[in-house]
Amino acid sequence: MSRRRRAVKRPLAEDPKYHSALVSRLINTVMQWGKKSLAERIVYGAFNQIAGKNPNSDPLEILQRAVDNAKPRLEVKARRVGGATYQVPLEVSTDRQTSLAVRWLVGFADARKGTPLKDALAAEILDAYQGQGNAIRKRDEVHKMAQANKAFAHFRW
Repeated sequence: MSRRRRAVKRPLAEDPKYHSALVSRLINTVMQWGKKSLAERIVYGAFNQIAGKNPNSDPLEILQRAVDNAKPRLEVKARRVGGATYQVPLEVSTDRQTSLAVRWLVGFADARKGTPLKDALAAEILDAYQGQGNAIRKRDEVHKMAQANKAFAHFRW
């Protein structure tokens, strides 16, 4: 961590097609090696598939609900107290909740081998929208860890 000053949080530019900061965040998470146009093609292709499977609903709303479903409320953080390391449960800030949810969605979509990322991302978003899938399982796992370690909650500072 820097000793000088805190980094300034810059505002995220909206994406050109949906004018949404969340979609822009998803594109930036999908992007590798600075290839933003490829990441946009993947995300917009996934949105087209979502729109094809659910013709009467907006893919942007589906993404928003999927991210909301995958957001963790609590997480554990390692704290060292007197030579022992404790997993201390902490509340997660809203910005970090969104970051974790989007990262989990993209990570689990990328882990689906044998399918193009566009298809896997669409499937992962739809799974999270319906309250199932790997991202939801990960959120439940994180919550379970926090619940199991709530005896160490007095170590938070």
